[in-house]
Amino acid sequence: MPVTTISISAIGQDSHRFEPAGSQKPLILGGVVIPGALGLMGNSDADVILHAVTNAVSGISGVNILGKISDDLCLNQGITDSRVYLEKAIETLVPNRWKIIHLSISVEARKPHLSAHIPAIKRSVASLLSLPESCVGLTATTGEGLTDFGRGEGVQVFVIASAAKEVTVAT
Repeated sequence: MPVTTISISAIGQDSHRFEPAGSQKPLILGGVVIPGALGLMGNSDADVILHAVTNAVSGISGVNILGKISDDLCLNQGITDSRVYLEKAIETLVPNRWKIIHLSISVEARKPHLSAHIPAIKRSVASLLSLPESCVGLTATTGEGLTDFGRGEGVQVFVIASAAKEVTVAT
């Protein structure tokens, strides 16, 4: 029987406000510490990029990680590293043989200025998903200051994840 490749895409979103001035919590985006910036509010490390990626992966598998599962990991087991939440989401793809093949990440934030950090964030996210860096797109915008994020109150991220798998086609 012939084999063909099918693909699917899903969107993920997340947003967090900045910690109050004077907080010592670091800003972590895509697994990368951004020096000199306030961290984001949340029980975990509040890595808004990895949370949005996790939500996009959950959109493919249909298994929500952020919420009950991440709360258990964070609040009951003390695991605040969002890379672990993404690993859990990736594990949900295995039973149905989905493999992430591309990510498009859009960040809206007035601060910090991210252009210097984009290569490191892309490298980090690509590594976490076992993807070539060329399969991770990352853009950043202030949104012309039209939202709370564009006015500097936090960070919002949208992600589109594409996945593929091979299937046998009945003839």
